[in-house]
Formats: sequence, C-alpha cells, structure tokens
Amino acid sequence: MTGMLDNGTLLTSDDGEEVEVTGMLGAGGQGEVYRVRTHGGDKALKWYYPACATPAQQDIVRQLVARDLHDDRFLWPTAYVEGANGAFGYLMDVRPDRFKGLPMLFKRQLSTTPRVLLTACLYTVEAYQTLHSRGIAYRDISWGNIFFDPVTGDVRVCDNDNAVVEGDSSGISGTMEFMAPELVRGDSGAAPGTQSDLHSLSVLLFMFLMNHHPMKGRKELAIHCLDEAAEKRLYGAEPLFVFDPHDAANEPDPVEQSTVLATWAVAPPSLRDLFTKNFTTGLRDPAARVRESEWRDALRAALDSVIDCAHCGRQNMTQPAQSTAGACWSCGSTLILPPRLVLTTAPPRAERHIRLHRTSRVHIHHLLPEPGRHDYSDDTLVAELTEHPQKPGKFGLANRSGTPWTGTRADGTTQEIAAGQTVPLRSGLELDLGHGTTRAKAVVRVK
Repeated sequence: MTGMLDNGTLLTSDDGEEVEVTGMLGAGGQGEVYRVRTHGGDKALKWYYPACATPAQQDIVRQLVARDLHDDRFLWPTAYVEGANGAFGYLMDVRPDRFKGLPMLFKRQLSTTPRVLLTACLYTVEAYQTLHSRGIAYRDISWGNIFFDPVTGDVRVCDNDNAVVEGDSSGISGTMEFMAPELVRGDSGAAPGTQSDLHSLSVLLFMFLMNHHPMKGRKELAIHCLDEAAEKRLYGAEPLFVFDPHDAANEPDPVEQSTVLATWAVAPPSLRDLFTKNFTTGLRDPAARVRESEWRDALRAALDSVIDCAHCGRQNMTQPAQSTAGACWSCGSTLILPPRLVLTTAPPRAERHIRLHRTSRVHIHHLLPEPGRHDYSDDTLVAELTEHPQKPGKFGLANRSGTPWTGTRADGTTQEIAAGQTVPLRSGLELDLGHGTTRAKAVVRVK
C-alpha cells in the first residue's frame, strides 16, 4: 500500500520531536494514518489529504492539541506536525490490536458476551460525557469512530479531530445514519452540537446492543434504491422508530429483520424505555433526548443484573431489582434469579444492586453515590464472590480492598474481616465496606 508519505520520511512536531514514518496503518475520508517512530516510542500520525488540509481544520487540530485531554479512552491529538506546501497532520497513540471495530461485531466475527457489550456501552457513554462536560461537541459519533475490546469492554474513540468547542462551526455535520433528524433536514438554526450528539450516541448504543439500526424497519426494506434522497427521508423527513409504541408502520420484518426482534425481546425494560423515549419524543424535541447520566445509571444497573442461565450457562440481561425473570434467550429454560447484594453508599445515599454469580465483583464505583468514572478492571476491585474450596455451593465475599471491613451478624455481634479474608454470606449479614482511598462507605445486605 502506497500513500502520501514514504517510509523513512522525517518530520518534526510542533514540540520539537523528530518523527520518522515507518509504515502505513490505513486510510479514511480525510486522510491517511501512519505508524511513526519517536523518541517516546511508536505513535500514529494522521496526515490530511490536500483537499482536507484547510486552514479551518488546521485551527481545529491546534486547538485540540492545546486542550491536552488526558483520558485513555480517546486517541487524542497530542502534537501538531507540519510538512511542506501547507501539508499537516497530528500525532496520537497507536490503537492496540485488542480493540476491534463494530463492523466485526455486526458481522458476528467477534465472540463476546452481554456483560462485555453493556460494559462497552457504559464506557462509551462516559467517554462522550467527558467531552460534553468540557464544552466539546464530537459531532460525528458513529460506528466507525469507536473500537472496543470484546473481552473486557474497554473502548477507544478515534478520529477526534472532528470535535470542536460547542457553538463553533465547521464542515462536519456527521454520518447520515447517525445524524439527528434536524441536521438531516437542514432545519433553520440547527447545528451539530451536544444535543445532536445525544441522538447519535443513542443510535450507537442501540446498534451495540441490538445489532441493528433503530430506524431500519419495513420502510427501509420498501426502498428500492437507498440513495441520498431516500436516506434523508428515512432519517430526517420521516424518521420512525422500529418499535414505536403508537405507530407500527416501520416495525421490523419478522423474516428479514429477525435479529433486532430477538435482541429487543431480551433487553431489560429499563433500557427499552430509554430507547423508546429517545426515538419517539426525542426525534421531535432535542431537549427531551436521553442524557448521558440517564444512560450511565441504566447501563450500570443492567450490567450488574446480568445472570448466568443455570441450565446452559449463557448470560442473560434481567431487569434490575425484579423478583422474577423470564426464559433464557439461548435454551429457553426458565431463568432462576440468584440473590443480590444491596449496597447502600455513604451520603448522599444511593443503592446499588448486584446479582450474585460465580464471578460477581464489587468495585470502587459501587461505593460512590456519584462516581466520576466506572471501572470494572482489577485495579478498582473491592470485593469478589468466592466459592468454598471444600464445600461446593457455599460462597463468601473476599475482601480485596486492602483495608479491614466490619461485619454485623443477624444477632448483633460484630467481626472484623481483614484484607484478604473471606466472610461467608449468610442471611442478615451486614458489612461496612469502608474504603481507605475514597473514604466512601457502603453497607451490603444479601437479599
């Protein structure tokens, strides 16, 4: 593959670092991406096509570099690089191989689980919430700009050179399938921003979890040529949610679009309600769209409520705090709801519900009423469910926090659970999980 830059080309970033091109990684609509060698290790260099190397884009890149966003979920521009004849680009971290694109998920080329998909959705929501909280609109949220690890759910957001300060103008409005209806129609006064990002984010989440676009039902199947005019009608002039409760004209075809019927049926009502709100009322009223905080809380609750089928072992999403469950999506057996841990945080009080399964864990964010960031990695582990080595079927909660807990039994007596120790889970047991780093406390009850 040949590109604009030859291997061995030497460039210099605006901070004085020498950059040597070592190979081409890929190409997109705006430019090409190269692997480059720097004194700090290998980086990626995005180099713009001449037609895209405009003064406006140059200003955007310089502003993004100056913002210096320290967030590992973004492949953020870290340095501006200029070449001859007005050519330019920017440095960013190289995307690790473990991160895969959504097209592989949609084509069923990846093996993953409901827990991983919910985790990826939660991390994606928080990533864009970080941008919005800093007054930055992404403007082109789509399946092409997000990568995820199918094992852990970690995410990386790329192509961040589309992001601008809210209110600034530029030529990027988004990808048609993900654009808010008012942008597709070109309504007077409509411009890409955080409100339109909320629509795009909801479309992305729907595709993550349902493996289908929320507006592609019978109406799309009836279109013989899906050209630009047809897309503008489908996504702008006449957008209609495939599961609109008051209009079935665009419902999924049971043969051609059976996948979305199946995935929607097994999604918890808490998530279905948010999608329905966003793709009915939110289509007409941008101010009514689901906020990142609503998605965050619903996704976390759904993630902590995933259970394993007792018959086939497949993961199933359940409604948080419900007392009964339906049938397993895989084998059809009746699901058996295990007990749950009910965590009550320190003031301002909030409850977290975690369904018990063989790999159940409690993380620092579970102990906080308003966590700044959710993190299900080993680095944030506070407690985990463990099975007794000599007594199969007997479980306890192991202290992984590094600080002692206080346990109160049903008869009122107390005990200390040191770091590394395990306390058997018995009815009526309450645990004070004070965490030394965050100073947050929570009480756990087994229900």
